[in-house]
Formats: sequence, C-alpha cells, structure tokens
Amino acid sequence: MPIVVTLDVMLARRKVKSKDLAEAIGITEANLSLLKQGRVKGVRFETLAAICAALDCQPGDLLCFEPEPGEDG
Repeated sequence: MPIVVTLDVMLARRKVKSKDLAEAIGITEANLSLLKQGRVKGVRFETLAAICAALDCQPGDLLCFEPEPGEDG
C-alpha cells in the first residue's frame, strides 16, 4: 500500500509510549498497534486529530505517501 504510517517514529521523537498514547486518546493498545503497523483500512479524522493533539504534530508527520514501483503519482 502506498500510504505508510510513521506513528512509531513520532512516538520515539516525542518519547511517548504506545500505552500512554492509547490511554490519552481513548483507544485500545491493540487498535493503536494495528494503526502503527499500517494494518488498518482507515482511520477516523477524530482519532487522527486526537493523536496529533497528544503528540503536538501534523497529520503529515504520521502518514507518508510512497508510490509503489511502476505506479504513477
């Protein structure tokens, strides 16, 4: 998939544990783990906004577009 989730990088930069972020934004650690791994089909804007607020970052700090080889874009 050409969308890469870089949440783990931002957590490391902010020195925040996944457990603490999950608690702060009101989702389970399991769901946060799936998001970090990019194993979700979508993310609610409400959740994305809560993550950005908790980590003091922008959505672009958490998501990156990397086209697959041979794909235009």
